Amino acid sequence: MQVPVYLITGFLESGKTTFIEQVILEGNFVEDEKTLLILTEEGEAEIEPELLEQYNVDVVTVEDKEEFTLDFLKKCRREHRPQQVIIEYNGMWPVSEFIQMQLPYRWELFQVVTTVDASTFQLYMNNMRSLMADILTCTQMAIFNRCNEETTDISYLIRNVKVLNSRAELIFEAENGDILDPGEDILPYDVNQDIIEIDDDNYGIWYLDALDHGERYEGKQVVIKGMVFRSKNFEDGYFVPGRMAMTCCADDVTFLGFLCKSKFASRLKNKQWVRVTAEVHLEHRDEYHGIGPVLYARRIEKAIKPEEDMVYFN
Repeated sequence: MQVPVYLITGFLESGKTTFIEQVILEGNFVEDEKTLLILTEEGEAEIEPELLEQYNVDVVTVEDKEEFTLDFLKKCRREHRPQQVIIEYNGMWPVSEFIQMQLPYRWELFQVVTTVDASTFQLYMNNMRSLMADILTCTQMAIFNRCNEETTDISYLIRNVKVLNSRAELIFEAENGDILDPGEDILPYDVNQDIIEIDDDNYGIWYLDALDHGERYEGKQVVIKGMVFRSKNFEDGYFVPGRMAMTCCADDVTFLGFLCKSKFASRLKNKQWVRVTAEVHLEHRDEYHGIGPVLYARRIEKAIKPEEDMVYFN
């Protein structure tokens, strides 16, 4: 029998303990089975011992990262014999290291959930971007709590997560605990135009929207400016026009772009700037590991490098 492991991560006071308490009360994970809760940091909130006893939850605490080892987890398995495990994971410990870590026999990482205080998200992104990026890249669900319906820019939150992890499920909670509907993004261009022209400043927004809502662009023409990337691994007649984007820090950037088919692809040079008019179609491609937008070039022109060639998601 497999033992599912749920990793709950996020920075101190981001709402991890409150989320775990809700999970226990609602019975989403624990039901009548023995649950082991491993705590790796001490926050202000604590779960009442009576609640833990009522729902058959054993608690183990470890505060030193050096002690959080396979041997420690094996000991937990022997002593508690849990049927499921919840780990409240220290937000200062890289999640990527846990994902690469070997787990005890039959323990299997089932889900990574990240709690985020929406009111401090931008502060952390500005000052601890690498650590925040590590967390968000690995998460499967991010819960943004303490959202203010008047002042929280949900579109900003979505863009910054999706550029790191396009598959993450995002949930937004108001300060009173209500779930907020993020609604449709208000795009800075009209997707109903016959030809959709994407300004240099809007490239990142277009890229993420086409990634998440490719159906909006199916069969339509777009005009973008990008830098040419060609690879010997591409089929003949394909290249990628794209832009560099900052994801974690100034030293950690990634190239954002979609495959483009053109009979002139072989004439293009890497890092050459071009203006591409292309028709968009959603196709299954190995390069995407699934379905994604493929551009069919109608016109390719030489272009001047934008004043700001780096894409940001602020």
